[in-house]
Amino acid sequence: MLSLSEIIQSIWNVLVSIRITDIIDMALLSYLIYHGIKLVRETRAQQLIKGIIVLVAAYLVAVFANLQTMRFILKNCFQWGILAIIILFQPELRRIIEKIGRTRVTELGSFFTPNEDDKMREKWALAIDAICDAAQDLSSTCTGALIICEQKTRLGEQIATGTILNCTPSAAVFGNIFFPNTPLHDGAVIMRDGMILAAGCFLPKPQKEELIAKQLGSRHRAAIGMSENSDALVIVVSEETGTISVAENGELTRGYTKDTLRRLLKSRLIPEHEHTEQGDQKTSFAGRVISKWKK
Repeated sequence: MLSLSEIIQSIWNVLVSIRITDIIDMALLSYLIYHGIKLVRETRAQQLIKGIIVLVAAYLVAVFANLQTMRFILKNCFQWGILAIIILFQPELRRIIEKIGRTRVTELGSFFTPNEDDKMREKWALAIDAICDAAQDLSSTCTGALIICEQKTRLGEQIATGTILNCTPSAAVFGNIFFPNTPLHDGAVIMRDGMILAAGCFLPKPQKEELIAKQLGSRHRAAIGMSENSDALVIVVSEETGTISVAENGELTRGYTKDTLRRLLKSRLIPEHEHTEQGDQKTSFAGRVISKWKK
């Protein structure tokens, strides 16, 4: 048995031998593990990881118990393990890579010249006013609506399923598109660069549909699915209650008013508002309840 002094001395020797690079290495590893757990939590990957753990445990039992057949089968399965993990985790890996690609490394400016950038801000400012006015009107009459504001991720696949309009947004245009029993009523409107590009578009299903509250309808599920597969901002008006909701990054928040919706859209879609509006937005949102509709 080691004495207490020997144990303390061993610990001290380990601490003394730690270098700055070791600390950086451990910090980066901890950061990656934390975000890895955060990404797979409450997703299909969580169940897949549990299944992998069960298979590893079964393999260890087969080795210790000398179960030759089970050991042979599991060993051959693990030989293709990396390829199987890539296939099984394809949606989650795609989301991670897309999120990395959307990350702003530096503020080196936009793809536009200053004049073009100003014009784009003006277009989105007018579009945001039209969206908020339309959302309020549609909410008051409990008319269902689904409006997608495209950002960096292009939505060409979804646009191809709809009808190209390429028109200036206004409350009247949105009202006509989402008027009940019209051909474009059930689809989604996709906006690009402050313009209504297409209507009647079909959206992908959510990847974690089993975790979404059952009381949410097809519009809300489609909104969550679209926000999971892109960086788009999706506005939903409930046909049953008239509630205005927004889906972003796979999460749905509800209970927006015209003013709170305007502040959110400006903070996300107009660059000059990114730093000035967010503080006011958080303050104004403190007085209302926004719930994430998960089980």
